[in-house]
Amino acid sequence: MEAVTQIAQQFGLRVPFLVAQCINFVVVASLLWYFAFKPVLKTITERQQKIDDGLKYADEMKAKLEETQKLTEQRLQQAALEGQRLVEDARKAAKEFSERQQKEATEKATALIEKAQAAIELERRKMLAETRTEIARLVVETTQRVLAKELPANERAKYNEAAARELTEV
Repeated sequence: MEAVTQIAQQFGLRVPFLVAQCINFVVVASLLWYFAFKPVLKTITERQQKIDDGLKYADEMKAKLEETQKLTEQRLQQAALEGQRLVEDARKAAKEFSERQQKEATEKATALIEKAQAAIELERRKMLAETRTEIARLVVETTQRVLAKELPANERAKYNEAAARELTEV
């Protein structure tokens, strides 16, 4: 121990000052630890936690964004398919409507043609009847004039009746 005392005297160390310096160092180190390093470490830990939370939130938002994009893409595809289906339905409806209109027009035209043909046939028959009547009248009149001069009245009547029967049968 004497060696330590000699070394301490050689270097000018005094034990009470050394003990006081050690106590001062412990007090200053404790004060720095409690009032400086501990709050700084606490702040650093809180900031690190906030950063971690922010990164976790960013990851969650990224996942939600990807999910939303997928959902949006699916909905867009569904909307496109629905749009194609609606367009196809509209085309079918338009085609059916066009075919129905064309059929109705054809039916109306056919009905008009049939009515016109019936009217023409009726008119033809009427004209034939009128023509027969007129021809019969002219034949009878001509025959009367010719026969009035040459035939007696009773034969003339028989001849007129026979001519009238023949003309009405034609």
